[in-house]
Amino acid sequence: MGMGDYLNIYPAELKFQFELRKQSTCSLQLTNKTDRYIAFKVKTTNPKKYCVRPNAGVVLPNSTCNVIVTMQAPREAPPDMQPKDKFLIQSTIAPDGSTSKDLSPELFNMEAGKVINELKLRVVYVPANPPSPVPEESEEGSPPRALNENETKVSSLSQAVSRSLEEPKEKLASSEAWSLISRLTEEKGSAVQQNQKLRQELEAVRKELNKSKAGGFSVLFVVLVGLLGILLGYFIRKR
Repeated sequence: MGMGDYLNIYPAELKFQFELRKQSTCSLQLTNKTDRYIAFKVKTTNPKKYCVRPNAGVVLPNSTCNVIVTMQAPREAPPDMQPKDKFLIQSTIAPDGSTSKDLSPELFNMEAGKVINELKLRVVYVPANPPSPVPEESEEGSPPRALNENETKVSSLSQAVSRSLEEPKEKLASSEAWSLISRLTEEKGSAVQQNQKLRQELEAVRKELNKSKAGGFSVLFVVLVGLLGILLGYFIRKR
């Protein structure tokens, strides 16, 4: 914990989880250990790389203020992962009842009779994926501790394989369902065509029956006329 005459600052260094093309944040706690209003201001050697909120403010007596520092997504890693960026936190006594809106740049000017405390903080990068430690053997020659991690990885891998095997089954079931739907649709269309064909044939049969009925009536008429003619001839002959 960084100690100042006005503020206790924690932590003493800014640790950022370093990962290319990803932002990272770190928080600072500024604790006012006095009975006065303490104004603070946060500066950095690389303002384009870091965003500080709030970068200035007032800490009330015996209270704490949180400051969030956001590091922009890095495009490349520094040599040996040792950044040269640093932060400076200035603090001084502010008039009672002051707020962040009342602060002016002149408040932090070095003048005679004014006390301004300054604390420098360095930046530390923590790898997002640190290398796994070398497995150690126990005194009795038991398997290394890393075996538990390997077993966990194997279990995760087997679960992933099971999921990958289940996915083709689901896809196969879906394919079979679509095939069944397509076959039923074709059978329905074929049944409709056969129904229409049967109706057409039935209509043709009805027409043929009507024609035959019409033809039967004509023959019967002719036969009756013939019989009448024979009967009339027979009566005429008798006379």
